[in-house]
Amino acid sequence: MDYPALMEIALAEAAKSGNDVPVGAIIIDAEGNQIANAHNNREVTNDPTGHAELIAIREAAALLKDWRLTGCTLIVTLEPCVMCAGAIVAARIPKVVFGAWDDRVGASGSLYDLLRDSRLGNPVEVIGGVLEDQAAAQLKQFFADKR
Repeated sequence: MDYPALMEIALAEAAKSGNDVPVGAIIIDAEGNQIANAHNNREVTNDPTGHAELIAIREAAALLKDWRLTGCTLIVTLEPCVMCAGAIVAARIPKVVFGAWDDRVGASGSLYDLLRDSRLGNPVEVIGGVLEDQAAAQLKQFFADKR
């Protein structure tokens, strides 16, 4: 699977976040077809759950008409937080690929490692650091522009 190419799509999605933290996510099915894409929208919707991963999970589940996203892969520009990691586990997504690590609230290997915690069910395969420099630069630029 060409994860750098898929991360490029997620980075382009993150660029659509506008006034929100630029995080983009896509979900592909077992055949590699893109079935969902999303970006953060907390500021626009005033919804604390408006994270790209959750929106993409909802979109994929609606398309597949199944909350179980077995066989799918989530590609996201930033390491998922605790809330998103919980949703990933609940949706039974077996693989997550992310760009930048999040040492502040990451729950996929940096601060916490919920995705690979077997006490929560089947451990999720995690591939971190894909196009890490580009993903981190996008976030750093956003926060630099805010200051």
